[in-house]
Amino acid sequence: MCVRWYVAYPLSLRHLEQMMAERGIAVDHSTVHRRAVKLLPVLEKAFRRRKRPVGKSWRMDETYIKVKGQWKYLYRAVDKTGNTVDFLLRAHRDKAAARRYFEKSIDQNGEPDTVTIDRSGANLAALEAINADREAPINIRQSKYLNNVVEQDHRAIKRRTLGFKTFRCARILLAGIEVMHMIAKGQMKCASGTHPSAAEQFYDLAI
Repeated sequence: MCVRWYVAYPLSLRHLEQMMAERGIAVDHSTVHRRAVKLLPVLEKAFRRRKRPVGKSWRMDETYIKVKGQWKYLYRAVDKTGNTVDFLLRAHRDKAAARRYFEKSIDQNGEPDTVTIDRSGANLAALEAINADREAPINIRQSKYLNNVVEQDHRAIKRRTLGFKTFRCARILLAGIEVMHMIAKGQMKCASGTHPSAAEQFYDLAI
């Protein structure tokens, strides 16, 4: 329960400790953190097996995440309907980081027809490098206006982050937040005829 609350709501670990204490349950905030770091990679793997396909028109952008007092870069994309394509936390914001993100996204979700980016030269260079190895190139669009949908989607992720102590923990916890966000958007396949809540879907991943 605490792990789901942590990735679903803008709560700190100490908030969760206090909330459980009000229910007569003694749980140290460090215990919640350890369980989250251990459990969330397993749940992410289970979710990816049940993730619904995304559209072929992507909007990609990166946003800033503070890790140990330094800014790192969370690369993300959504399709034109707002469904999350994929995400990747990188230490640097450059062509290599952008290319790694696109390669991961294509490997996990298939090839897009079109990718819309902002005016970032690094993102453009990464896509052009990928296109150089392809017979059918990805259509690249640069538009700040069209990318508003992914910039708006960043808020659902960033509002829950207050800074992380290590890059590894940031990567794991952000993945958990992304998974919960995708579940809330209806991106998880469920049994035909069933309509489980987001919480029920999250717990189902652990079965």
